[in-house]
Amino acid sequence: MAQFDPRRQPTRLAPHLLTTAAAVTVALLAGRAYEPAKAEEVPVITAAQMDSLEAQAFAAAGAPQGLTAPEAIPVQIRRGESFEDAVRRTGVTSEEASAVAATVAGAFDLADLRAGLKFETAIAKPRDGRGDARLIGLTMRTGPASQLTVSRSFDGALRLRSLEEKVAHETVVLKGDVERSLSSSARELGATSGIVRAASRLFATKFDMQRDIRASDEFTLVFDREITEAGRVVAAGDLLYAELRGRTFYRFQPAGAKEAQFFDAEGKNLRSAMMRTPLQSFRRVSSNFGFRTHPISGYKKMHQGIDFAAGTGTPIVAPADGVVVEARRWGGYGNWLRIRHANGLESGYGHLSRYGSGIRAGQRVSQGQVVAYVGSTGASTGPHLHYELWRNGQRINPAGVKTQEGSELSGADLAAFRAEKSRIDRIIAAGGQKRPALQQASADGLRAARG
Repeated sequence: MAQFDPRRQPTRLAPHLLTTAAAVTVALLAGRAYEPAKAEEVPVITAAQMDSLEAQAFAAAGAPQGLTAPEAIPVQIRRGESFEDAVRRTGVTSEEASAVAATVAGAFDLADLRAGLKFETAIAKPRDGRGDARLIGLTMRTGPASQLTVSRSFDGALRLRSLEEKVAHETVVLKGDVERSLSSSARELGATSGIVRAASRLFATKFDMQRDIRASDEFTLVFDREITEAGRVVAAGDLLYAELRGRTFYRFQPAGAKEAQFFDAEGKNLRSAMMRTPLQSFRRVSSNFGFRTHPISGYKKMHQGIDFAAGTGTPIVAPADGVVVEARRWGGYGNWLRIRHANGLESGYGHLSRYGSGIRAGQRVSQGQVVAYVGSTGASTGPHLHYELWRNGQRINPAGVKTQEGSELSGADLAAFRAEKSRIDRIIAAGGQKRPALQQASADGLRAARG
């Protein structure tokens, strides 16, 4: 048998081989003692031959000689546990767990594995109930587009295969109607959580997401993403375009700007000085600004803010750039937060369950950043956000604040914006755009591990 030659070009393995490797070897060798084996070259087979082998393997895998049918056992590495220890918990012997670890170590540094990592195993047990369980296969994802599979060969030895899938770059155009909510509707169409958050923050600068948006309102999202051959999204890029109720937002970064911004079709900056609300989702406005009967004291008094009924833990975002002035406990307000903005404006938030990461007095925050979470601390009858606004030290009605949009592009920036707008419009008209693969798939050939 030919010895393994590391100079040989790696054999290309189709992604679906990984999911069937364990089943193929189970049927043929379960129950036999495995022996040291030499590496062998993988013969080139056609897709039809592969399908035939797959069918035979699955048919035979149901009753391997002397062993029960393999059972899929998911494993998660625990804190302070090694990969070998985790494999041992499937019921195999220490010697077998050690052999599996040595096999995987041939292609991946086990020191890089961290607590929480998950992998799948296929374990068969003796039919008579006597003896140890045997590992028939193991699959572990080692990166966004890479995977290792351990399986049994024809002589019972462990074999290792690794695959790095092709990753294509594409620009996606999602169009739909709002049903239960914009967020859920966008996710059902394939938008990632990051894209949904970016779109929600953007729309919240122009719309009250609870009261302005209705079912059947149309929306469009355009964004980049990286996707594997198998159709699994590896990463999502930037939101390039968003449209809601006929209002359009184009992403563009002017020369000299630190970050990209969003503009309308004419090149007018759509960034508002203040968002309409600091919550992207809430049940209802439970109390408006003005006189009311206090729900706890029973007295009629001025309510100097707006109360938003929302579930505990609902994220609260900064409605504008600013600096945190206070983040502390304050009487009936419970956990309290106050942020100073431009133009003499300050915003306040009461009854918080907790603060956002890094939020403390003196911390700078940006519009749309999560600064706290809804709670029911202090004098509160249930989870809600009490939201206040001050102008030059005087409380004002948050619903009545008028904000101005940014300036318009001109000169070279306007010309560059128009070119970018045309590119995005062409992508939308075409229904999306795909680009060549970013990396080529590579398989490392077959490696043998001594049993």
